[in-house]
Amino acid sequence: MSLHVTPRPAPRSTSPSAAPPAPRTGALLVLTAVALLLLAACAPGANEAVGTAAPDGTAAVGFWWGLWHGFIAPVTFVVSLFAEGVGVYEVHNTGGWYDFGFLLGVSIFFSGGAGSSGHARGRSRSRR
Repeated sequence: MSLHVTPRPAPRSTSPSAAPPAPRTGALLVLTAVALLLLAACAPGANEAVGTAAPDGTAAVGFWWGLWHGFIAPVTFVVSLFAEGVGVYEVHNTGGWYDFGFLLGVSIFFSGGAGSSGHARGRSRSRR
């Protein structure tokens, strides 16, 4: 009876010289710069209507209206697809505070229930 043994491959070296080559920093830098330039090119221009009254004479809207408009933005978007006179964003606003309220309202709408789902799950586990 013959016994055939296959040799094991030698273990790989963990020395620094055996590490895979690092990516080229120059190419990564150029790629990052091009990506940032493309993203900056997509930024909207200045809103010429900031701080001005609406055509019907109402004053420019601020933070609280921005919060409300952000909160109802998903519904308003769907309505704006079918109604010509409905816009998602009020252009006659006070600027940064309206924008902050709008973004806060959108984030409340999309993540408002995220924290409460973990609490409900925790309560149901403790009752078992």
